[in-house]
Amino acid sequence: MPAMMKAAIFVEPGRIEIDDKPIPDIGPNDALIRVTTTTICGTDVHILKGEYPVEKGLTIGHEPVGVIEKLGANVQGYREGQRVIAGAICPSFTSYACQDGCSAQDGGHHAHGYKPMGGWRFGNTIDGAQAEYLRVPDAQANLAPVPDGLTDEQVLMCPDIMSTGFAGAESAGIKIGDSVAVFAQGPIGLCATAGARLRGAGLIIAVDGVDERLAMARQMGADVTLDFRKVDVVEEILRLTGGRGVDASIEALGLQSTFEAALRVIKPGGTLSSLGVYSGDLTIPLGAFCAGLGDHKIVTSLCPGGKERMRRLMQVIETGRLDLGPMVTHRYALENIVEAYDLFSHQRDGVLKVAIQAS
Repeated sequence: MPAMMKAAIFVEPGRIEIDDKPIPDIGPNDALIRVTTTTICGTDVHILKGEYPVEKGLTIGHEPVGVIEKLGANVQGYREGQRVIAGAICPSFTSYACQDGCSAQDGGHHAHGYKPMGGWRFGNTIDGAQAEYLRVPDAQANLAPVPDGLTDEQVLMCPDIMSTGFAGAESAGIKIGDSVAVFAQGPIGLCATAGARLRGAGLIIAVDGVDERLAMARQMGADVTLDFRKVDVVEEILRLTGGRGVDASIEALGLQSTFEAALRVIKPGGTLSSLGVYSGDLTIPLGAFCAGLGDHKIVTSLCPGGKERMRRLMQVIETGRLDLGPMVTHRYALENIVEAYDLFSHQRDGVLKVAIQAS
């Protein structure tokens, strides 16, 4: 009889529950980590609501911090007992897509090697991180040692939220002195705001409708915060930029309204960097799109993964460039994760990120 562990599994739309599952077996290229801390993502809520389909019985979650319990025979340069993280996106780095620079779209070794979102495996196509133990595939490419002195909560944002938010700023091509508008200041939007600051933006405008999030946006580097409940955000951003529009806008929510506003505020030749997970079709307004002749760029990003990406993000934290600790607003034990999902999915009590302590 295999040893058992606690895990948060998808039962059906509207139900994620704690249950017992066997501790995963590992192959020669894998590692088994004992999860110490993980968290809940907005994408997990899409799964909970049935807006993103996964197999029933799948363990959810894709943001692991833990300790190596066991290493596959082919995994070199690590040791059991070592503290590590793995990116939410854990590509093989051997497929055509990976070698073409599209590792998040890794379709594996068959056919052409591309699959939309194929690098997202944890809690999507294989069992995920909201459990006591996690199998990390292609561990050589995806395990990143945690620097001494950094706590679980300091690196908890690296696997997904920080990597995704920063990708929004990177894909926007922000240059020193650029003006940038970031729509929605949830965890990813806050990291996009921080990323815009680190890339040297001269003016950062953060948009949200929650006072606590607007305050946190100022901590993350926003120069101006706009409450969409109180002002016409598009008009105000155009006023702040002298009618020119921003060089780049970042959409971090996934709604038609925020996407459209993000398009309306960019200058001709500007870039809309989209991070939102959309659950319906989008419509592009003709005027804002300049009938397709405005030299606009619309780019999308899926959280970059891999150990080098994780190393770079942890170095930003280790050197004090950025402190994301304040984003952890609530803490729950793994056995109480259903309660944590209820809090997070209903956005109660000023929640930003929930630390789930698995062991």
